[in-house]
Amino acid sequence: MNKFVLTVKCESTRGIVAAIATYLAERGCNITDAAQFDDVESGRFFARVSFTSEEGVGLAALRDGFTKVAEPFGMLFDFHDEAEKMKVIIMVSRFGHCLNDLLYRWRIGALPIDIVAVISNHNDYQKLVVNHDIPFHRIKVTKENKPQAEAAIMAVVEETGAELIVLARYMQILSDEMCRTMSGRIINIHHSFLPSFKGANPYKQARERGVKLIGATSHYVTADLDEGPIIEQDIVRITHAQSADDYVSLGRDVESQVLARAVHAHIHHRVFLNGDTTVVFPASPGSYASERMG
Repeated sequence: MNKFVLTVKCESTRGIVAAIATYLAERGCNITDAAQFDDVESGRFFARVSFTSEEGVGLAALRDGFTKVAEPFGMLFDFHDEAEKMKVIIMVSRFGHCLNDLLYRWRIGALPIDIVAVISNHNDYQKLVVNHDIPFHRIKVTKENKPQAEAAIMAVVEETGAELIVLARYMQILSDEMCRTMSGRIINIHHSFLPSFKGANPYKQARERGVKLIGATSHYVTADLDEGPIIEQDIVRITHAQSADDYVSLGRDVESQVLARAVHAHIHHRVFLNGDTTVVFPASPGSYASERMG
C-alpha cells in the first residue's frame, strides 16, 4: 500500500475539496487525513490531504492526471511519497545542542530525514558527525571570503540534492542572494525574550532584568534578519531563584525542541507559506505516531 500526501494552495472558491476528493476516489485512493484552511483576509485556500493507494498508482501519474483538476482553480499543488525521506543539510557553529538533538531524533527514527551533510565554520563537531557516517564540511567564513564560502555551501547543496537547510545555531548571517535562492527551504532557530536582548550574553542580561519566560522561535530565513515567517514557538517559565547558567540550560532545551518540531512539520509538508506568515497544520492524532517513526 502506497502512502501519499497532496498539498494544495490557491484562491479560495467553491468546489475545491469536492474536486480533490472526486479525483482521488476515481483513482482508487482512500483519504486517511485531511486538513484545510480558508484565509478570509488573504482570500487564499490551503489544504493537505493524506491518502493511500492500493492500485499501484505512481507519483508521476497522479501529478499528470491532477493537472486538469487544478487548472480551473489555479492550484499550486504537489504530490509527495511518504516513503521518500527529505534530503537535509544541517549547519552549525560552536553551540552543539540543536545538532545533537537532531542527530539523536534522526538516529532513533523520530525525525525521518536523510542527512546528506553537516556544514560548519569550525571543526568542533567533525568527529561527532563523522562517527554518524555523515559527510562533514568545514567551510570557514570571514568578511573577506563570504561570497566564496557561500558558493562552497551552495555547491554542497547542489551535489547532495538537499531540499532543506537547517541552521542549528549557525552563527553566520546569510546573504540576500542565498536567502532568495533557498526561499522557504532554510529553517533557523533563535531565542525569544521579552524584552529583547542582543549581544554575546543574552541570558545574563535576561537574568539581570528579571525575565520570567524564556522562549525560542523557529522560522524560515529571509533577507530580513530573524524576521522570516514563523513555524514554531515555545516557552519555559523561570524564577528569581535560578541562575544565569540555569537560563542557558533551559534555553538550550527549548531551542532544541522548537527546532525539531519545526523541521518535523516541514518534512511532512504541513507548513505553507502565506505571505509573511505561515499556515501550519498539526499532525492528526491518528497519524502522529507513524510520522514520528517514519
